[in-house]
Amino acid sequence: MSDSLMNPQVDAYIAEGCMRCPLGATPQCKVHAWTEELETLRSLLLASGLTEERKWGVPVYTLDGANVVNMGALKNSVDLGFFKGALLKDPHQLLVKAGENTHVARQFRFTSLEQIKELAPHIEAYLQEAIANEKAGLKVEKPKEMDPMPEELLAKFEESASLKAAFEALTPGRQRGYILHFSQPKQPKTRSSRIEKCIPKIMEGKGFHDR
Repeated sequence: MSDSLMNPQVDAYIAEGCMRCPLGATPQCKVHAWTEELETLRSLLLASGLTEERKWGVPVYTLDGANVVNMGALKNSVDLGFFKGALLKDPHQLLVKAGENTHVARQFRFTSLEQIKELAPHIEAYLQEAIANEKAGLKVEKPKEMDPMPEELLAKFEESASLKAAFEALTPGRQRGYILHFSQPKQPKTRSSRIEKCIPKIMEGKGFHDR
């Protein structure tokens, strides 16, 4: 695979992390525990023919501008996430939901380099199925409508494009959880306070109930 297809922003991610928390570019950043795993997954993703980009701080692999799959390092695993994973047949039951309220996305969750190598043929097959689904224009059935976003949250999105992007990258279930939490108070000041307290978790891609 030609190095010309490798995005230097993803090089930076593997070296420094997503930079969405204070540990970015420090020895404590979790990417350093998973360097070999990330590089091995990256090779498989590049070999699939997808375009390598970096969005919301993490590597995202696209087809004609459409998000197909992303990868990222967590504390206890490296995850390979399919944006429309619910469409995948998953005959080997290898995929998991990112959270109990996830409707669309599905993930491989790896805890060792050996696991990635062992599952490489399946990873490649799932990638090709996801690409075929995208080319065919397949859509996931839209989940039920969410409650309207509180004005205070929309105002924060106006102030911070990165916060808006991070929120939109959350699963529908996580978005719904935040909206319900933010909308409960009657006082605008209290709603704003709740939003401020949750911004760090949103930027880290976590849901309201995630630790």
